[in-house]
Amino acid sequence: MYTIYVGDKPIILTSEIQKETDFKSYLLKSVNIGKVIKTLNKTDFQAVHLIHKNPDKLLKKFLKLLPNVVAGGGKVYNTNNEILFIYRNDKWDLPKGKIEHKETIEETAIREVEEETGVKGLEITKPLPTTYHIFKRNGKHKIKVTYWFEMKTEFEGKLYPQIKEGITKVEWLDEKASKKALENSYANIKILV
Repeated sequence: MYTIYVGDKPIILTSEIQKETDFKSYLLKSVNIGKVIKTLNKTDFQAVHLIHKNPDKLLKKFLKLLPNVVAGGGKVYNTNNEILFIYRNDKWDLPKGKIEHKETIEETAIREVEEETGVKGLEITKPLPTTYHIFKRNGKHKIKVTYWFEMKTEFEGKLYPQIKEGITKVEWLDEKASKKALENSYANIKILV
């Protein structure tokens, strides 16, 4: 099973057929993805289930429905066990960005965290779950596939929000402040924190 977000509402890829309650079901092989997005945005349904008999083919078939944007990002801890957050588009988020040229996804994640926050000395400690969400750019829907990594750093310098990317704040947040920030964040970020 996989979850792809449209805003805060999930598209659930599954091989199990369930009785519809607060969600709508479609067959993955014949689905109109535009209709699915509209259903989530314009109705009271809380989710959409896309069903395919072969669980091993769910994600592969879904990713063919729209252009994919591959990104890497980081959930970064400092020596005080605080998490590095950015504030963009009136929401708290974790730093991430698109892969460039021939870099590895790990290199992308580190570069993007550095560019968006000014933090240096990053070390990847482990991979985190990959997230998926649908967004609209220039009138076209795309699927962002973000590979996340837990990172650590001993960096104690000044934080620099990447203004040209729309980031207005960068902050280290302790556990209590992180929970508060998640109240104004994205569904796929809540999975990671």
